[in-house]
Amino acid sequence: MPLVRIDALGADPARLDALGRAVHEALVETLGIPGDDHFQILTGHDGTNSALRYGSYLGVQRDDGIVHVAITMRSGRTAAQKQALYRRIAELAQAHAGTEPRNVFVTVTENGPADWSLGHGVAQYLDAACS
Repeated sequence: MPLVRIDALGADPARLDALGRAVHEALVETLGIPGDDHFQILTGHDGTNSALRYGSYLGVQRDDGIVHVAITMRSGRTAAQKQALYRRIAELAQAHAGTEPRNVFVTVTENGPADWSLGHGVAQYLDAACS
């Protein structure tokens, strides 16, 4: 169950929706995430009241089209799976939202079964592992 946070500079609701669809489709295609496993936080920043900072670290020339994608998910994916995910997110962000692949910044944070409660105050993954 990934939790996805997408922060985009100058993004209206339609662009945020398109970015959300791009990331979700990439997760389903590359990692086999179920289609209904869809938890996202989408935030647009106007550059005045809220902003995103970026540089040209590692020679990537980013601009105001920057999109930060933070994915928290259970551990267990290979480096190759993650690379495929990053590539597919960049492709679909361009196709769905017109975001240049150079502006797609993705991080993945992994955790374990005890780190999730999907409702009712229950650690569903932990309880399933104990059954």
